[in-house]
Amino acid sequence: MQDLIKNLPKQANDKHNENKKFFTKLKKKAPKNLDYIMQELHDDEFKKTDCLECANCCKTTGPLFTDKDVDRIAKFFRLKPQQFISQYLRIDEENDYVLQSVPCTFLGADNYCSIYEVRPKACREFPHTDRKKFQQISNLTLKNVAICPAAFNIVEEMKNRIK
Repeated sequence: MQDLIKNLPKQANDKHNENKKFFTKLKKKAPKNLDYIMQELHDDEFKKTDCLECANCCKTTGPLFTDKDVDRIAKFFRLKPQQFISQYLRIDEENDYVLQSVPCTFLGADNYCSIYEVRPKACREFPHTDRKKFQQISNLTLKNVAICPAAFNIVEEMKNRIK
């Protein structure tokens, strides 16, 4: 798995132009059944993919924290939201709450998340490959294929399925 993760940014970069063209075409004319195709591709891939073997998303990127995420996680830690924010988060250039640093503070050496039950929405939904109206998040997906082996595989299979 580590070799796969190490090679992923180069593989994603090699496919970037091809993927960008594909997503541009998809935005113009998405198949009517795209949501169903994506759900199937997502489900099939995650039958084979164990996120605990990888956790590259947690090691290399940080999620956005919504106000609801902050409230829920602060409650989990028995902190006031402002205490949680000052201890773990910062405001980024786009005025969003993000982690102060990566890898994620809540990721254990065993790749388990210590706040899994209350993790941010962005973490719950990553890599967003089963999202409705998938074609609307193509820029995000182009980034995610360089981080998540499952997202990379899903996009490759998607290009085979949708001509």
